[in-house]
Formats: sequence, structure tokens, C-alpha cells
Amino acid sequence: MAVIAQAFYGNPQEQLVTIGITGTKGKTSCAYFARAILAESTGQKVAFFSSEENSVDGKTFNEAVLTTPETLDLYKMMAEAVANGLTHLVMEVSSQAYKTKRVAGITFDIGAFLNISPDHIGPVEHPTYDDYLYCKRELIRNSKQMILNRQSDHYHLLRETCEVHQVPYITYGRSDADYVVQEGMDLKSFALTATSDVLQVSGEYQLGILGSFNHENAAAAILAACLAGASREDAQKVLPTVIIPGRMIVLEKENGAVMIVDYAHNYLSFQSLSELARQLRPDGRLLFVTGSAGGKAQSRRADMGRALGEYADKVYLTSDDPDFEEAAAIAQEIADAITNPEVAVILEMDREQAVKSAIAEADSRDIVIIAGKGAEQYLKVAGKKVPYIGDLTLAQQQAKH
Repeated sequence: MAVIAQAFYGNPQEQLVTIGITGTKGKTSCAYFARAILAESTGQKVAFFSSEENSVDGKTFNEAVLTTPETLDLYKMMAEAVANGLTHLVMEVSSQAYKTKRVAGITFDIGAFLNISPDHIGPVEHPTYDDYLYCKRELIRNSKQMILNRQSDHYHLLRETCEVHQVPYITYGRSDADYVVQEGMDLKSFALTATSDVLQVSGEYQLGILGSFNHENAAAAILAACLAGASREDAQKVLPTVIIPGRMIVLEKENGAVMIVDYAHNYLSFQSLSELARQLRPDGRLLFVTGSAGGKAQSRRADMGRALGEYADKVYLTSDDPDFEEAAAIAQEIADAITNPEVAVILEMDREQAVKSAIAEADSRDIVIIAGKGAEQYLKVAGKKVPYIGDLTLAQQQAKH
């Protein structure tokens, strides 16, 4: 199908500078950062395919269905982007995109590999972690240039894959990297320091969202965008303005309690959010509201429970796109993996009520993480999208109480 689609649509992938981004967490944030930088440098001539939104004209955005579009949609959208005069494409590349050959035949000009940890393992996705890791690594084999996180799990395997396939690579990370990420004066600022600054990106940067993990996502985006023709100045100008739908939205309740709304749904994401929460409210309780999707990534549930046992003080387990499974059964699987007896666990399948209850009990020292749905205003139940007010809207309303 990919071969036919390429031919039918006139090989649009060859007429765009393509950037593919993969990783267990951070793909969307990195993609938004890279798109914004390149949009500044090209005059908005950047196509964008992400798990949140797609754009084929560089200006208007439509809700996405999949992280990486299906093959026929993908090449049709690329062709529309070319017809609209766009010059670049930034896209997320999921492991499933390689598993199902959606991106077969594309050689990305630039690939970025952010991180890897167990996820998307189950009967309808990847049978094993090895299969998941193999599919993720396919981006390396299908890129002309790679950007690697030096602190990623399996970094040595990623580097070896680059070397075996003769794909040049540069690294970023907290240490021992070509481009070192250093904390700035606050949680939104960081510095990039290069051992050999061929790209001329060394300098200070400011983000519009919190989280040291986002510093690394932004570093990867800066490197990708600058390899594609952008400049350090472009990045420094636009990064403070980038807000990502449903991700790292920080609100404050009238009594001083903090709420974070995020799309987080796996161990790495929970770990990063929890560490940020402890920085923001070191003396208070960490309250979590979360669930897990039905019909996929069953292994994720135990990992989520493990993270909650390590970081949370109280957890409201609730419905999160259960689809054809029972929300209560999914919640119980997560609860069973919380082995820390100090963590209070509440099962509340009415998601709206779970969010309201967690926020209501948070005092001035506490922080509430509402994870999984972000800004989405629906729940997938039995194959249908059931209207839901949305975590973000609920948090905004409750902030006034």
C-alpha cells in the first residue's frame, strides 16, 4: 500500500525536508517545539502530523486520529502539503507505524530518538518489549541523520544501530553528550552547551511550560530544526510561546494547591510528572487521578501502578477510554500493582467525580496530577466517543472553588 500510495501521489516525501520523531514519551512535545522553530524560520511552511493535530497548510490544524496517519492518508496529506507550497514536515513516528508498515519507503532527512521504556505491549500491539524496541529502532535504519538521547535506556544499542547502518548521529543529554542540557535559573529555562558547536546552538533558552524533561525534548527539537535550516535565534524567539494542547497545563487553586493536567499514561511520564510535583510542592501530598485505556497496552497498567506506588500519596483510579473493557477491571489491575501500603487508593469510575474529589481535598501544600485525557472532551466507551467535560475544563472550574 505504501509503495502504491507513494507513486499515486507523486512521491511527495521527496519534495519535503522530513523530520521523524520517536520515543516512549515526549514525541508530541518535541514535535510541537520543532514545528514552531521551523515555522519561524520558513514563514509557516511546515506540515505537521502529531497525535494531537495535523496541518497540511502550516496554518490550520485538525484533530488527529492516530499518532502516525494510515498509509493512504499519510501520502495524501504530504501531497496536499507540497501543493500548498510547504517545504518541511515534522511528524511523530510511532512503533505501530513501523509494525504495520505505514511509513514504509520513507527515508527521513532527520530522525530523533528521545527515549525508550516498556509500553504498547499487548495482543493487538507488540507481543514483547523486544518487538517494541525493534520497531522503534526502525527509524534509525530509515533516516539520513539521527539525534539520540545520550541517557536513553539502550543507548549503546541505538548507537550501534546507527553505526551498523552508517547513519551519522549526534547526541544530547545531561552528560557525556555532544550537546549538554543544563538547568537554568528556573523550571522553564535551560542552557545548551556543545563540545563542538557545528550547529551554533549553544546558549540560553526559555520555555513556556514547566518540567526539566521538557528541556530535553526542546533540545532535541532545537537540534532537529537547526539541522533542517533554522537558527538558534529562531528557537530562542518562539520556544517561550509554545503551549501544547493537554500537556503540562499548570493551574492553581484559590487556596494555593497546584493542579497539573497532562496526557501522561506510562511509567516514564508518571515519573517525570511526579518529580516535577515534588519540586513544586515538596512539603505537601501528591494526589493522582488516572486510569488506563482499554484494548491496548495492557502491560502499561502494572507499570503505572508501580510508578504510583513509588511517588503518590493518594490515587483516584477512574475511567480512561475503557472502550470494550470494564473500566473497574482496568482500574483494579493498576491498583493491584500499587504495592506500597502507604498509598491510599480510591476506585471512582465516574471520572468527573474523581477529578472533583481530588481537587476538593487538596490543601495549600498539595499538588494534584490529573493524567491521561489532557484537553480531550470525550471518553471512548464500547466503540463510541461519549461526551465528557474534559480534565482541563474541570480543573479550570474547580480552581475557582
